[in-house]
Amino acid sequence: MSAELAAARARIAELEARLEESEDTLAAIRRGDFDAVVVEGPNGERLVYTLENADRPYRVLIEQIQEGAFTLSAEGTLLYGNRRLAAMLGLRQERLIGQPLRRFVLPEDADALDALVAGAAEAPARAEIGFRDAEGALHPVHLSLARLERDGEAPLLCGVLTDLTEQRGRLDELAAANARLTAEIAERERIEDALRQSQKMEAVGQLTGGVAHDFNNLLTVIRSSTDLLKRRELPEERRARYVLAISDTVDRAAKLTGQLLAFARRQALQPETFDAGASVAAIGDMVGTLTGARIRVSVRLPEQPCYVHADPSQFDTALVNIAVNARDAMEGEGTLTIAVAAAESVPASRGQMPVRGRFVAVSIGDTGTGIAPEVLARIFEPFFTTKGVGQGTGLGLSQVFGFAKQSGGEVTVDSALGRGTTFTLYLPRAEAPAAAALPSGPALAPGSGHGTCVLVVEDNAEVGSFATQTLAELGYGTVWVRDADAAVAALEHEPGRFDVVFSDVVMPGRDGVDLAGEIRRRWPEVPVVLTSGYSHVLAQEGTHGFELLHKPYSVEQLSHVLSRVVAVRRRAG
Repeated sequence: MSAELAAARARIAELEARLEESEDTLAAIRRGDFDAVVVEGPNGERLVYTLENADRPYRVLIEQIQEGAFTLSAEGTLLYGNRRLAAMLGLRQERLIGQPLRRFVLPEDADALDALVAGAAEAPARAEIGFRDAEGALHPVHLSLARLERDGEAPLLCGVLTDLTEQRGRLDELAAANARLTAEIAERERIEDALRQSQKMEAVGQLTGGVAHDFNNLLTVIRSSTDLLKRRELPEERRARYVLAISDTVDRAAKLTGQLLAFARRQALQPETFDAGASVAAIGDMVGTLTGARIRVSVRLPEQPCYVHADPSQFDTALVNIAVNARDAMEGEGTLTIAVAAAESVPASRGQMPVRGRFVAVSIGDTGTGIAPEVLARIFEPFFTTKGVGQGTGLGLSQVFGFAKQSGGEVTVDSALGRGTTFTLYLPRAEAPAAAALPSGPALAPGSGHGTCVLVVEDNAEVGSFATQTLAELGYGTVWVRDADAAVAALEHEPGRFDVVFSDVVMPGRDGVDLAGEIRRRWPEVPVVLTSGYSHVLAQEGTHGFELLHKPYSVEQLSHVLSRVVAVRRRAG
């Protein structure tokens, strides 16, 4: 056993010696102490490996990659650069050696390079900086640096340079394309807005004749009543009857102008939830005015509300446009039937499959001549019309089609020559809107002014004089000024004198909304009531939370709103 143990120990010592020799050899190879290594092959042959052969694949790889690879001294001098780096910097490869890297860096990025080199001494670092090649061409690049340790010698820096010129070019192209697309979208929205307004104004033009006729009738009643009221011997009963006729006629005229102004108002699409049946009922009088006395208008509404979420102004426009076509198809005589109902699907039309869902169907049918099959396929095209020159632009039904699609719905048409046509507008059914909170506290009944002082701001002499006289009759004290600047001056002179400001909206210079805003900022304790027949400012921006009294207003309405705002002020005080 002692001989075997001795032999084993000798074998172990031999293996340890060979292992130590191998480790020394590998360390020497790593240090570069040998130019070649001789290895005994499996059959006893001698195999020679030179260091050049060993690292050749790696050198080929570094030379052929599409990134610039290089080695830097600690001072930032190029010790090696591959062919791609030479191409990027515009120099022959052998001329790169000894060049300072900062020679190729833009002056404004020199500090960034120094910081990158300093940081790479501790940990890998990277940054985007600007390079300029030997020809002066600018190249945005991504630069990565890492520390390379060497036994017994100063460490070096290894780097990779990626040219971002092509990438930045693509980004610039994408940015330019995005800018063009944004401009095109803005232009398209502008054109669509102009088209919608043209469609609406065409409908307004169609209404003009009927509105003028109705207004002349209203004015006839008012003129006749005022003439009769001038008679001294008129009995009191008949006098009261004529006064009541004037009052009722003014109410009808105000309703007519209110409908027309709301209909023609220029505004962006403003979808809201509303009852389609109630809207049809409200516009019924306008449709009757539009079609004339010889066309009977029949309106059929559901027992339950049918809510939709759409732009109510565009909804009214669509109904008027269809009614215009129906009137022309009936040549001024016939029956126009408007019906509102809930629907569970949209039937197939114009090659489209039926659509299941919860809809509100608004149908408008006439007893006119009908539409020829060859024309039916084109009726929704913009500017397509079968009417004579000056009788239509062909925008009416295109507005109906666009509104239906924009609201997530559809419009169908069923027509037969000699029997009439029915257009049906399908809009998605909506849930009922939440009930608005009712104001708390008892309602304030209109009463006398009891010396309450009102600052009246009105540029129209007749309206201003009448307003001050009316307020005086109600017991109010008044001061009348003609514009916003004069109103501000009056408040500055006697800020505690006025209990309320009553201002017109449309005035020369500053409008009433601007004046009300300044009063709210400077004299927040003074309430403001605005009045207007129509204002583009109110149409675009709203009342900004101020009370609004629509013209023409009655004495009772004026007294009620002033009493209410003054009472609210006094309770708050």
